[in-house]
Amino acid sequence: MPLTGTREMFARAYKEGYAVGAFNVNNMEIIQGIIQAATEEQAPLILQVSAGARKYAGQAYIRKLIEAALSESDLPIALHLDHGQDFDICKDCIDGGFTSVMIDGSHLSYEENIAVTKRVVAYAHDRGVVVEAELGRLAGVEDDVSSEHSIYTDPEQAVDFVQRTGCDSLAIAIGTSHGAYKFAGEAKLDFARLEKITNMLPDFPIVLHGASSVPQEFVQMANQYGGDIGSASGVPEDLLRKAATYGVCKINIDTDIRLAMTAVIRKYMAENPSHFDPRQYLTPARDAVKKMVQHKIRNVLGCSNKI
Repeated sequence: MPLTGTREMFARAYKEGYAVGAFNVNNMEIIQGIIQAATEEQAPLILQVSAGARKYAGQAYIRKLIEAALSESDLPIALHLDHGQDFDICKDCIDGGFTSVMIDGSHLSYEENIAVTKRVVAYAHDRGVVVEAELGRLAGVEDDVSSEHSIYTDPEQAVDFVQRTGCDSLAIAIGTSHGAYKFAGEAKLDFARLEKITNMLPDFPIVLHGASSVPQEFVQMANQYGGDIGSASGVPEDLLRKAATYGVCKINIDTDIRLAMTAVIRKYMAENPSHFDPRQYLTPARDAVKKMVQHKIRNVLGCSNKI
């Protein structure tokens, strides 16, 4: 089945009050685990590629791995660029067959963000590709994206930004953050701000970045078998499920997959010190990815049986 865009995915998600999972991919095992989970759950899917993944695996390699997955799947799958830093990166991915790109101008001034987003939108829409933009800034670190402080999204600016740029979805800042260390105290999301933005932009898809929940069972497993992850904490899953009823149609998940995969590999290597065949430890790692994604689809995103 060919790749698809996200317009139809998001329209149904908005109407029915669920979100589509956007899972970051870096290698074959992660892609296979995600596809297996979504196939069993009959869920729509967004596979997204960050700048770090493009550097690590190469865009062509990732594209071919996803082509292999598509040949064995009848799922609606979008291929998305996560955190495109400038026009040239977005153009390269559009020309390379991506069906969705994110232009992240959140590090720029407001007017500069509008200008670069408009440029990407014009190029993308002429080629049938959809565009996600970002307004506001998330704290934390993920690949090449980092910020010490959050800047929450202003609702009035959000309306002006969407109208002036023509973007198809908007990533906003309401309290999530990148990486595994999201909250020093009580976990909170600014639902009043989210509700206001949703009411002012009716039927418009909102995106949450930095939305991994950092399951403590995997933090403990990783630490038990030689890790040093510390006091990592994420966004409680009940808050993410609630967000999907406020117009959030896309929720990004990366850290939880990395954590589950690494914890399982650490455990396997500790229990099987004589093993050195990568297939031996990557098989349970792939299964850990599958189980994590299935859990997210069923219990957080609410998008099982939505195709």
